Amino acid sequence: MTIPESPRGIDRRHLLTGLGALGAAAIVGTGTAAAAEATPAETALAEAAGITPMDLRFRIAEQFRPFALLAPGFEQYDTAAPPLPRTSGDFLVRTGISPRAPFASVLVEVTELAPGASVVAGLAANSANRVLARYDAATGTASIEVTVNGVTTVVKSAAAKLRAPFRFAFVVNENAVTALHDSTGTGTGWAPLVSERDGVSAKLDLRRPATLGTFSYAYGAGGDGPVVLGRVQAGYFGQAGLRDLHAVQTPDGKPLVRGGKLYLTATCAGLGFFQQAHWGVWTLDLKDPSRINQVAQLYFSREDGVIVGDHAGQIVLDGEEFIVAMSSWGDFAFRGVHIRHLRTRANVLAGVHVLPTKRLTVPTDVSSWDPSITKIDGRWHVGFVESPSQTPFNFHPALAVAPRGADYHERLTLRGRDATVRECEGTILQRVGGQWYLLASDGIGRQYRVYDLDVKFLGTLDAPYKTNIPHPQIVPVGKNWLLITFDGTQYAEPVLGYGGHGDVIIMRA
Repeated sequence: MTIPESPRGIDRRHLLTGLGALGAAAIVGTGTAAAAEATPAETALAEAAGITPMDLRFRIAEQFRPFALLAPGFEQYDTAAPPLPRTSGDFLVRTGISPRAPFASVLVEVTELAPGASVVAGLAANSANRVLARYDAATGTASIEVTVNGVTTVVKSAAAKLRAPFRFAFVVNENAVTALHDSTGTGTGWAPLVSERDGVSAKLDLRRPATLGTFSYAYGAGGDGPVVLGRVQAGYFGQAGLRDLHAVQTPDGKPLVRGGKLYLTATCAGLGFFQQAHWGVWTLDLKDPSRINQVAQLYFSREDGVIVGDHAGQIVLDGEEFIVAMSSWGDFAFRGVHIRHLRTRANVLAGVHVLPTKRLTVPTDVSSWDPSITKIDGRWHVGFVESPSQTPFNFHPALAVAPRGADYHERLTLRGRDATVRECEGTILQRVGGQWYLLASDGIGRQYRVYDLDVKFLGTLDAPYKTNIPHPQIVPVGKNWLLITFDGTQYAEPVLGYGGHGDVIIMRA
């Protein structure tokens, strides 16, 4: 089988099977961390003697799809559009408000659009430098256009036939720009019209603060005839789905629960491949697990200054600091993956953050991702995934340990690995019945594997295994255990390609 030269449009399921056949307002204190709530009821099951993960019988209680082009609570601009003058060219309203990271949306209500007119939305520095999504009623096309130093290039277009009233949207995820519409008028019927990444990045790099900082949200109209716009909103992109859910915890593995809400990190799926996703912090209402709410948007700066949406990791609340560790999927190009990390006193459980990170050295000479960090018997343990190859994908769970008295990133040595599996990820360290286990998800065997801390296979969870490679995040809550995971249900895959997944799945034991 021939390996494609470009990752655009590649379905990871095909990579793992076909290619695999080849071989701000503080929540826990203003500006600082605070201890997690703890009650005997919340930890009783974890301590119950004799209970093992294999004794738990999980069944699906909730399945739902978080979807938002504009993340609720992260709006930066919301207004009724002013009357637009009738001109032969474009009339653009530049808001003067900019996102801190290239993960943002502009949503426009179009109440009237003349047959010869167009509507535009996007980011603009000035009339000579901008990136816009356009719907042109005269030509019946939706397009992505980039203007640099006064020269405009239509990098991609597609046929479209829209009739007012409708909603029109511009979304940027990293350097990928997508135009969408919603003809329902409800904000729940968004469908992509056209999307392009390579053509945009060839003209400008929105990941660079010096570039992005000059652009602000913009919208307007062009062509001939009247255009009437209604409400315009702009702000940080939300998600097309969630995946890689991982409980925020204290060093000893206790999940962070405050006010009856469990804190989680999740990969917020973007409109495209892995680079288009970013990381967020969410709360899950333990009385009604179908109620989840995003409370933080997290982005990361690399040594060369670019801002990316790394994801798939964990946050640990360690005294007055947060340990933040994630995987380098934000610039993935089939040339390796590694774990990145930082310690910070910034309250990463609320608001928007762009955080500088550095590489976490784990005891492997191959790629790594999915960090899981817990202090067990006075020593930091780091679960992670080892990956000898990403073309084709080949990966398995491993566990490292630091010396007593060392920090989580210091002098890690390998305690064990399971190289007998080839598509096993989502490492989770979890205590059950007073014993610690390493959990992981086997995409080929379609099962959640349970290991001891030497990474010796013990058995599997009794739980439904849906599509993709769902992570086995189990959490003790009162008289119940929850398994919080996801599936591979895609959003608009024919237009956007692989990466827009998945549904959130909540199981109870």
